[in-house]
Parts: sequence; C-alpha cells; structure tokens
Amino acid sequence: MADDSADSAGVAVPPPLVYALGFGLGYALDRLEPAPVGMGGARTPLGWLLAGAGVALAASAIVLFRRAGTSPVPIQPTTALVAQGPYRFTRNPMYVGLAALYAGIALLVNSLWPLVLLPVVLVVIRWWVIAREEAYLERKFGDAYRAYTRRVRRWL
Repeated sequence: MADDSADSAGVAVPPPLVYALGFGLGYALDRLEPAPVGMGGARTPLGWLLAGAGVALAASAIVLFRRAGTSPVPIQPTTALVAQGPYRFTRNPMYVGLAALYAGIALLVNSLWPLVLLPVVLVVIRWWVIAREEAYLERKFGDAYRAYTRRVRRWL
C-alpha cells in the first residue's frame, strides 16, 4: 500500500503563517522605528481596496478548490488540477491574494516596514512553498500540469 503522507507538496510551514510572520516582524520594526507610508488621502482607500481584493481573490480560489473536491492545504494530497476562475490568470491566486491583503493592511496601519519586508516574504513563498508545490503537481499531473504552466503565469 502506498504511503499517503508522500502524496503532498511537502510544504513545512503553512503559507499564511509566512505572510503573518513577515508582517509581524515589519510591524514590530515599526514600533521600534516608526516609518509611516504617507501617500496622503489615497493611503486608506487604496489599503481597503487591496485588502478587499486580496480576500476576494484568495477566497474565490479556495471555493474553486472545494468545488473540485481537493484541499487548498499544501500538506494534504491534491486530487484535481484547478484551472478555471482566477487560475486562468495566475497559478497562485491564494498567494497573490495574501500579498494584496498584506499590502492593504500595511497601508491601513500606515506602516512602511511590512511593505519593505514583503519582497522577502514573496521570495520565501516562491522558493520554499511554490517550488515544492510545482514539483509535486508536475509529478502528479504530468503533461496536463506542464501545459497549464505554459499557458498561465506563476504570479500575474
């Protein structure tokens, strides 16, 4: 009998936790050395727009996973390749959504430090999460996944 625990991307840290840790570190730096974002009156509406769009994008991706009968949790097996909805434009709408939410909250709390750390968070997500997921999906779905990666960008 096959070991079901091997049927996953092998992601060790939940991706939302990576975003939360990056934001938390940035926010802590802001408490030590305040660095407001500025942007005048545009900061708050832009923050709400980014946060709302991020939640909507990530939630829509999770709904599509559930409808396809597969889990959005990268430590669980994937049973279907989802390629509709936002997955037609980005292979990682959950991570794009989390990045937009992260940036939106940073604007809403008027803290530059989390924004400075966002590229570091995205590099961690790319190399320690997405790289594992992509290798797993290629092993699991083969040519279908490779064709999908040729049609759709990783981020945007």
